[in-house]
Amino acid sequence: MSLKKLIETCQRKGINCVAVADHGTTKGGRELSKIAPFKVIVCEEILTPYGEVMGLFLQEDIPNKLTLDETIKQIKEQGGLICIPHPFDRVRPSAFRNTAILESVVNKVDIIEVFNARSLFPGIEEKARSLAKKYNKCVSAGTDAHSSLEIGYAYVEMDDFNTKEEYLDSLSRGKIYGKKSSPLIHILSTTARLTKHKT
Repeated sequence: MSLKKLIETCQRKGINCVAVADHGTTKGGRELSKIAPFKVIVCEEILTPYGEVMGLFLQEDIPNKLTLDETIKQIKEQGGLICIPHPFDRVRPSAFRNTAILESVVNKVDIIEVFNARSLFPGIEEKARSLAKKYNKCVSAGTDAHSSLEIGYAYVEMDDFNTKEEYLDSLSRGKIYGKKSSPLIHILSTTARLTKHKT
């Protein structure tokens, strides 16, 4: 979707802060942060050999397909926070599924996503919550919006913040709300991706 459409949708739905986490780039988030009339957290979903890791509060891109340790190191070098998005999702090949590997780096992780509007199967979110509780990690929710229709399907109601430290503190006291996207939305995303590759 265009940045203009994203801004219009957020304003219409009363969303006053958005985290933009494109796959393999911070460009969209950086560009939106320059023009949006609300707070923008610049993020990136980075693919590692074990699954995706999300960096928050980034200034520049981190390449895909680095080792897990190197990805974490580069996020930390930018002063960013680390989130594990949609862990244990059985459908997405990009999801973190290996519990032992995840637990081996969990002390470096700041946030675990426990609700994702695009995750279709029950049970995985309880597993994510259990992991977050076990290691005393902040929890979050993600719409994982690939279209303007999905914006706001999942969100966290939390106090305002100005720094990443304030963000974590506010998130720890936040309240998660959400509803699931229709499974048909995956068809829409696939069609859009194929169309984009043809043009």
